[in-house]
Amino acid sequence: MMKIQLKHFFVYFFLFVIIFTAHPQNRPPDALAEYRAGNYERAIQICRSEIDENPDNLESHVVICWSLIRLNRYEEAMRFARAGRTLHRFDVRIVEILGEIHFFQGMNNEALQYFQEYASLAPEGQRIDMVYYYMGEIYIRQGKFRHADIALSTAVHWVPGNAAWWVRLAYTRENAGDLSSAIEAYERALSLNPQLNDAQRGLDRIRRATGAQ
Repeated sequence: MMKIQLKHFFVYFFLFVIIFTAHPQNRPPDALAEYRAGNYERAIQICRSEIDENPDNLESHVVICWSLIRLNRYEEAMRFARAGRTLHRFDVRIVEILGEIHFFQGMNNEALQYFQEYASLAPEGQRIDMVYYYMGEIYIRQGKFRHADIALSTAVHWVPGNAAWWVRLAYTRENAGDLSSAIEAYERALSLNPQLNDAQRGLDRIRRATGAQ
């Protein structure tokens, strides 16, 4: 009797293992996981199916926008972002997405409005560093170098190890005539990445202009 019971136990045990290990293969596709893996087209395909099934799925609108932006498909991203905006007026992810779309399309004033809205809604949000970086770049485009200094200084406050952002900050200070602060920012960039040619050229340019060594 004991042998029969043990036999049945092992039969049930192996069936459980087979079912358990097979279960993950039946999980629904994960658009966010595909996006994070860099499979943007696959993420878009999944999100489209989810939105077709449930047009009120805000998460699918967010992920499809992220994926479309990565592929520089801004017009498509705009359509889904606007739809997401109607679903949740103050979702900060959608607000930031709209800022990015307008930024990459050169619509500076519109982008700035969305980035400022994000900063107001989520002053410590997950994308706050990028928001201030984009704001800085917009102000550079507009020739408002003092404004750009404030925005980029805030960006490097959040991410002090981003050498490229220090270069942009130095560039704004150089153009604003604040040469000593520009030198400090260029030197900070080079301390983080000695291979940054833009930073070295900026330093050399200021030293030639001021006669400094």
